[in-house]
Amino acid sequence: MAAKDELARRRHEKLVDRLESLMQASLKPQHEGYYGQLILSGDDLTEMGELKDVRRAAREAGGHLGWKTTTHLVGGRLFVLDEREVPEEIEHLAGQAAAAAMDRFWDESRRPRLT
Repeated sequence: MAAKDELARRRHEKLVDRLESLMQASLKPQHEGYYGQLILSGDDLTEMGELKDVRRAAREAGGHLGWKTTTHLVGGRLFVLDEREVPEEIEHLAGQAAAAAMDRFWDESRRPRLT
């Protein structure tokens, strides 16, 4: 029985490490670790194991990164989010980046298309 528990513990640790790596990779350097999010598809979830185990591992991985981690299952996808309060200067920076992206989108959508 102890061998089975050891195997389960090692699987969990491996899943935590994998999720932590994916969560870390999703961060934008200019946001200084805030606005973390990871979206796992249904295929990702199937590969990783039971939903309850993936959620538990994601919360643990988020704790390693200093996140206030929440998970939401929507349409077969698992959203892993950092819901910490964001410092004002980083919130302002992210808002400016979002506004610039919207401006680019609107500018491109108004251009005549060559058909």
